[in-house]
Amino acid sequence: MGQGDGYSQLQPSWPIWLLDEPLLLETGGDRDYLHTFCLQDNRGRVLSDHCHITTVELSKFGSETVHNDRERWLKFFVEGECLDNQALPSWMQTREMQQAMNTLTEFSDKQHRYHAYQARLDYLRQQRSIEQELEEARQAEEAERQAKEAALAEVERLRALLDGHDTES
Repeated sequence: MGQGDGYSQLQPSWPIWLLDEPLLLETGGDRDYLHTFCLQDNRGRVLSDHCHITTVELSKFGSETVHNDRERWLKFFVEGECLDNQALPSWMQTREMQQAMNTLTEFSDKQHRYHAYQARLDYLRQQRSIEQELEEARQAEEAERQAKEAALAEVERLRALLDGHDTES
């Protein structure tokens, strides 16, 4: 929409929110999972019929059988991550659902690869930390060994002085 254009030029916006948890409290056993909200003022005047927000409370959806495409999609959103891509149930035997399952599998594979990559980075960081600690311990041991050698050399030097002093007496 450009400056000065009328609101009639505004293109429709239809967001759909898929919610894991209930948005609205159930009253009297109401299990309605689908709600459509529109923009209106406190007197009930609708701002535009071009914007609605549809919410789907997935936790309230519980259809065992699929009767239409909407129920097919909702069942997919609820059960999709538990499905076996190689043995899909009959309600998933459509081109769209198989494509959706392939997309879900790709996302899952990418997520698994990402987590494996992050685990590898964490392992390498831990290894570097261990190596640094071991190197610091080696350096501390070497410094301690050199200090002992210096102390023993000093003791020997002092003995030699004492022995030389004793022979003069």
